[in-house]
Amino acid sequence: MIRFSNVYKRYSEGREALSNVCFHLGKGEMAFLTGHSGAGKSTLLKLIAVIERATQGQVLIDGQNVGRVHRSKVPFVRRSIGIIFQDHRLLFDRTVFDNVALPLVIAGHDHKEIGRRVRASLDKVGLLTREKAYPITLSGGEQQRVGIARAVVTKPPMLLADEPTGNLDPDLSREIMKLFEEFNRVGMTLLIASHDLALISSLKHRILTLHDGRMIAGGDDPEAEEFA
Repeated sequence: MIRFSNVYKRYSEGREALSNVCFHLGKGEMAFLTGHSGAGKSTLLKLIAVIERATQGQVLIDGQNVGRVHRSKVPFVRRSIGIIFQDHRLLFDRTVFDNVALPLVIAGHDHKEIGRRVRASLDKVGLLTREKAYPITLSGGEQQRVGIARAVVTKPPMLLADEPTGNLDPDLSREIMKLFEEFNRVGMTLLIASHDLALISSLKHRILTLHDGRMIAGGDDPEAEEFA
């Protein structure tokens, strides 16, 4: 599903965010990405979502080198990827329903299909009764659940999450991780960046560890060189 082959990312000011990163995440696998602040976790996720492009090496999604995708085709690549941000990025002048519906509206789905999918997604995250509420009236954990519902409403095969529990208390963090495991059980591929080692170690999924832009644990990929 996701393969990084000798990937480097240098920003314009010369800072090297990722250095010779190699790993493979199989279809239907769930893994955590950890490391200190500034280790390169967010950059790695941005390369998968084609928000950034690798300076060197290959980022392959289902065998497609996304670094070579034309700018006009990037939105089509992103339709197969759900993205969850730590800061939720909700529209506070829109209801919960409208926030979750936004990706479907952009994709051009009809009104009836949008209603069905939005309510199914809200039901999964336990917020079906809050569809008419505005985000400002929700707790931090509920806002994060709205962000999760929005990310999965298009039924993407892959879900990326950047510190999704960073602002939540331990009990809420465990609830959010249980949701991710439920998505994984039905075949979704998940890569979750988190600094909460105690929590992610208890969940028994693979852990990829970055340090100063290098993958120091969990990412050994003996097949990487054949894609170089």
